[in-house]
Amino acid sequence: MIQLVEWLVLVTTLPTRNAAARMRLWRAIKALGCAALRDGVYLLPARDENGAALSALADEVRASEGSAEVLYVAADGAQDEAFRLLFDRGADYGALIAETRSASADEKTLRRLTRELAALEAIDYFPDTAHHQAQQALAALARRLSPNEPQAVPSPIRRLASADFSGRGWATRKNIWVDRMASAWLIRRFIDPQAKFLWLETPADCPPDALGFDFDSATFTHVAPTSRAPELVSFEVLAASFGLDADPAIAKIGAIIHYLDVGGAPLAEASGIEAVLAGLRAGASDDDARLAAAGRVLDGLYTNYQQP
Repeated sequence: MIQLVEWLVLVTTLPTRNAAARMRLWRAIKALGCAALRDGVYLLPARDENGAALSALADEVRASEGSAEVLYVAADGAQDEAFRLLFDRGADYGALIAETRSASADEKTLRRLTRELAALEAIDYFPDTAHHQAQQALAALARRLSPNEPQAVPSPIRRLASADFSGRGWATRKNIWVDRMASAWLIRRFIDPQAKFLWLETPADCPPDALGFDFDSATFTHVAPTSRAPELVSFEVLAASFGLDADPAIAKIGAIIHYLDVGGAPLAEASGIEAVLAGLRAGASDDDARLAAAGRVLDGLYTNYQQP
């Protein structure tokens, strides 16, 4: 008996005069990683989330005076294999790997490639060795550019009381950037207003009585709460540890910091915030000045996200 595999097909037509609707559809199709069987006919693996996404697109097409249907198609072994080949991301991963090996790759390149890898993973329905090779190449670039960048380890997050952390010394790697900037701001703003910060040349320089953050073996650093849960950056770990993640404004800032530090779901405002923080970082004379400048930006973001 031939085993059949189900696929989803979106069949659409749109008036040629409605260029805006056609562009919205094209962008949505690209974001979902659909394969085009021909103009107006798009393919995805039959998964619940894909069915919901294509149904929403079909509704939007109809609202734009077009026609659309979402069909379930059963494919036999040979046809299923042919469909899978339409979703091969090998060339995209290859281009990303080539960039990681470029002599001109710098921290800005690393941040961009991290986001590009996350976006590619989101539409890679059939990951293979190319995906693993891209992850390894990006990790190698991160180690080369930032040898002390923390690696997430499985660990539970304990709930702590900020009253037990008053007037403490806190330490992290010098030349602070997004996660360390935001973590230090969170500490001084919500956890320990009298915090004293020490900027370390290397993690090995951390005094035994200091609370380290955002480096391997630090008190607060990247963790993966369970084997299936996504990595949390140091800002998110601090927020969860002290019960601050229930604040929607803190959660929204955390999502931005997560995206800028390790990638993930894109956020519209993230690139603008990154540009502002990069300018402040470059223009400040030391890490105390960087924290003061970044703190004003984060204060503004927090106030903005508190608004209804």
